[in-house]
This record gives sequence, C-alpha cells and structure tokens, in this order.
Amino acid sequence: MSYLRFEKAVMTNLEESLRRELLRTNRSGAYSASTLVDCNTRKYHGLLVVPIPEIDDDNHVLLSSLDCTVVQHGAEFNLGLHKYQGNNYSPKGHKYIREFDASKVPTTIYRVGGVVLRKEVIFQHYEDRILIRYTLDDAHSATTLRFRPFLAFRSVRQFTHENMVASREYTPIDGGIKTCMYQGYPYLHMQFSKKNEFIFQPDWYRGIEYPKEQERGYASNEDLYVPGYFEMPIRKGESIIFAASTSQSKTSTLKKLFQEEVDERVPRDNFYHCLVTAAHQFHNRQMRPGSQQHSEDDDRYLLAGYPWFKARARDTFIALPGLTLSIEEQDYFELVMKTAERGLREFMDGKPLTVKIYEMEQPDVPLWAIWAVQQYAKHAGRDKAFEMYGQLVRDIVTFIESGNHPNLRLDPNGLLYSNGREKAVTWMNSTANGRPVVPRSGYIVEFNALWYNALRFCASLATNQNDPEAAQHLEEMAAKTKLSFVDTFVNEYGYLLDYVDGNMMDWSVRPNQIFAVALDYSPLTQQQMKSVVDICTRELLTPKGLRSLSPKSGGYNPMYVGPQTQRDYAYHQGTAWPWLGGFYMEACLKLYKRTRLSFVERQMVGYEDEIDYHAIGTISELFDGNPPFHGRGAMSFAMNVAEILRTMRLLEKYSYQK
Repeated sequence: MSYLRFEKAVMTNLEESLRRELLRTNRSGAYSASTLVDCNTRKYHGLLVVPIPEIDDDNHVLLSSLDCTVVQHGAEFNLGLHKYQGNNYSPKGHKYIREFDASKVPTTIYRVGGVVLRKEVIFQHYEDRILIRYTLDDAHSATTLRFRPFLAFRSVRQFTHENMVASREYTPIDGGIKTCMYQGYPYLHMQFSKKNEFIFQPDWYRGIEYPKEQERGYASNEDLYVPGYFEMPIRKGESIIFAASTSQSKTSTLKKLFQEEVDERVPRDNFYHCLVTAAHQFHNRQMRPGSQQHSEDDDRYLLAGYPWFKARARDTFIALPGLTLSIEEQDYFELVMKTAERGLREFMDGKPLTVKIYEMEQPDVPLWAIWAVQQYAKHAGRDKAFEMYGQLVRDIVTFIESGNHPNLRLDPNGLLYSNGREKAVTWMNSTANGRPVVPRSGYIVEFNALWYNALRFCASLATNQNDPEAAQHLEEMAAKTKLSFVDTFVNEYGYLLDYVDGNMMDWSVRPNQIFAVALDYSPLTQQQMKSVVDICTRELLTPKGLRSLSPKSGGYNPMYVGPQTQRDYAYHQGTAWPWLGGFYMEACLKLYKRTRLSFVERQMVGYEDEIDYHAIGTISELFDGNPPFHGRGAMSFAMNVAEILRTMRLLEKYSYQK
C-alpha cells in the first residue's frame, strides 16, 4: 500500500481534498502548486509559477491550470475543477477521480464510464518546465482528449482581470503554440509529444475565486484567459506528454525526458523519505552576479519556504544542518555555506551584498551562523570544521566583540544588547501599524544563550588548534557572560525572562528560553535547565511543537485565522512552531538521554500526522496553539522540516548510546 495514497471517498469530498495541497519545485525557485483535485484555492497556486527577475523579485503565475476533457461518441467529460463566486464549482471533474497517489510521481486516475485515464505530473529539476503524462489505461471505443490552458501572466501577489491590453497573438511551434500576454514576460511554450490540432477560441473565464485568500481577508477572485484548446486522439495503452515551459521543448524527446525525471525521484514511502524530498525542495541554484551561464560556481541557497518566502539569513543558518547534515548531504552544506559566508563577510565589511539572501543585518544572524558551523563540526570533525570555517567563526566573534555590528552591542557585563523597540530584530518579527507586535529589545534571552555557546565553541576550536592564548581569552569572556546571564534572566519562578531592557523585564513564558538548555554549551546549572524544560513542557508543548506564548501569559492568541492584522497579532502570541519543538526535544534528550526516547518518539507522531493532511509530504509554517492544531501559513517551511530531520538524527544517536 502506498504511503501517500488517497481513495475516491477523500478525493470526491471537497471539504477533504481542497484542504490538501501539493507542491512541486525545481532548483531555480519555480514551482507548481495546487490542491489534490487541481482546483486552485490560493492566488499563489498555479501549474507553472516562475521567477522573472527582469520584472521584479516575485514569482509569476504563467499557466494557472490545464483542463482535460475526455470526448467519446460526441459526449464531453471535463476533468477540470474551478471555484466560482457564490460557492459554485465547475466543471466538477473531481467526481471522476478514482484514486490519487503521491508516493513517487503525483498520479491521478480518472474513470469516465469505460475510460480509465491516468495523469502523472512532474517538474523538471533544472528547467522551468512542467511535464504531464496522460496514459489511456482502458477504453472501449475511440477516444479524443481536449486541453484548455488557463493563462494568468501575473505576479503571485496580484490578480488578473479581463482587459483589452492582453495579447491574443500566438505562434504555432512544434507540437503546440507559444504565446505571451504582456510585454516584459517570457513566452509560454505549450507543446505535446503527439501531433495535435490547436483551435483558436479566445475567451475569458470570469469570477474564478480563491477561498484561501478569502480566509486571509484579501481580494479573492480573478479572470483567466483561455486562448483556445488542443485536441488529439489517444489509443488504449498510449501515453501523451504535455510540456509547459519558458523555453521551447524538443517534442521528440519529451517521453524520454519525463521518464528520466521519474527515475531520479525517491519514493515517498515513509515519513523520513517525505522529509528528505521536502528538504530538497528548498534547494535553490542561481548564477553568480556577472556570470552568463550556469556552472559549478553557481550560488546555492535554501529558500525559507513555499510559496512566498525567499532565502532569509536567519532561516538559512537554522535550517542548514537539518536539511543537509541530517540526511548525509555534507556537500550541499558546504555549497550553501560558501554562498552565505560571502554574504556574511560582505555585511561585516560594510560592502553591498552580492548574494540574494535577505535580512543579513538581523543581529542574531552571525550567532546562528556559528551554531550551524558547530553542527558541521559534530558531523565532519573539529579539524575539518576549523579548516573550512575556523577563520569565519573567529572573525564573527571579533566583529561582535569590537562593536562593529550596527545593532548588536557587547556590554561590559558580557551580555549582548540589541534595540528592537521600533523594528523587530528577532525571529518573532510580526508587525502591526509599522511597529513590532512583540517588541523584544535589550538583553534578549536567545541572543545571549547563542553568544555564550559561540564563545565556548570558539574557545574549543582554539584549544583544538593549540592556541591557548585565544582559548583563554574566549573562556574568560564566556565566564563573564555566564554570570550575567544567570543574574539577568533566571527568575524566582524557575524559568527565564524573555528579554530585559533597563527596568523593563518581560515575564511572559515564551519558548526562546529553551535555547539556553538545548545548545551544547549552557550558562545554566543542571537544575536550572531542568526547571526550564519543565515549564516549557507544562505551558508550551503541543503535538506540533512549542507555543510561542503560554496560555497563562497575557495576550495569548493561539488561532492564526482572519484578516492580515488579526493574524499578525496571533503570529507569535500562542501559535505552535515545529522547529522550536526540535530544540525542545534536543534539550530533553540532552538532560534525560535514553529515558526520554519514547517520549520524543511520541512527539514525532504529531508531525507525521501532518504529512498527508495539509501540504502533502511536507510541514506547514505554523499551527494553531489550541486543538485541533490546524496547519497555517506557508505550505512548506524549511526550519520545520530541518528540525524534525535533525531530531530524527538525534533519536538515532541516543538510541545507540548505552
């Protein structure tokens, strides 16, 4: 039985099938996404969504969907599905679905009378090209297929509507046509592996609606342009390949190309393999500035998530170990780190960034970079880590110690101070009316836990390289930080203050304190660490990770629903985050070792439950903090996938310890 297989009862029930989304990606940042029944419910959904840097920094929906119609004896059976205003669905092709299987290549099987049609969809790895294979598994009489492409040619953040500017012109090409609705866009090439007839029948399909945007309080309807339809006969047992791309395909090779892409895929036959595939979806490869073609010297990135996130500095360093080292892909760690290090050094040197990584200026970014190197040292060994990144780690510590960061000050007490009153500086970065919803400022608990950990790790590298003078200096700095950390953050109730800014002390119970336990070097005593874990267990733990705020704290708002402003106020005020759960479980294993193995394994079940419920085969950005803990936000989130993978690796490690 397939791991990701859905029966007819699920597929034909729109309440069940429309909440389940499917994501396909390539390495350029392009993607294809929709629901299991190919009914788009977000403005970000589309069959071919590509970045067009010549226009802006967003992705753009070129081909929204492709409706397939089965024609027999003059009767038409349209397999498509669109939602229109007034809760109307048409043409209700989902009722013909017999089953859906996403274990290797997403496959939908339709049954229309005696016709059984199989549809398999795949995204080419290194080209902006979606490929669909239609196979007629069974038919008792002559069968014709008809395909109507729905075109958008718009940013994922906008909508298109019927207008007189859109070009209706098209050019016949081998196996199909190419067309471009607006100046500045690339041509969309739509081709088939089999000779076909294109009937030019231009029309706008008006009032298509996206319920996910309605839920989020946004505008939610648009018009899509259909230039006409392709038509061709198909025999029993025959396969036809459709390709949509920003470049022309060689139709004679489409069948071979499709099969080559299939052969590269790893079956998603268990939880781990699903996460590995999800990890690869965040890979992004781009030419270095000034390059004219792709090469081994290309920049490598990790996208923070789909469908709307770019590469962000903090997310990159937090997600990097889990998405690479935890699945034995040290080489990709090094490739991403090579690009990210260049960006870090450009920032520290005050130079313009040549890398496409956002938010490099955030004050905790260099601290997370050191943490990522620390994980690399565990995997590859300290000597290798020093050889690759020893100088970078020392330079970061010197950069911070010298006071060169614009918003990270090392005070005489050994603690780091950052101003976050007017602009969010931590991962809790939601804003409302131009100001942080959670204005974490001053001595921030995880910044200083990371700083202590960085100093001790850097000292250990210096010791390893026989540099006793540097090691002594770093240990002395760490000792001062440790004393001040305990004095500043540990309170009489046994947990850590979230931040302290002069006389302002935030007593909210938040998950950021868990880093002071989970990191390899902790400024806390064993008893203090256990106390922190205990309160996180009692007040923050959910089956989907740690809550961003305790229900007992003021302002608790666990449901991430409603218009944008309402969601902004809930984003870090009680919602649950799986990536925080990763550090929590690391803290548990660090303190209690094998005695907590079964507990952590039970926690992992809560994540596996999500693998076939929201975005198939991956983990959503965040979850409601109250039952039933619905997945919310982005379809797929890099830090969540990474930390679950890293936890699985930790479980394996502790399972073999005596």
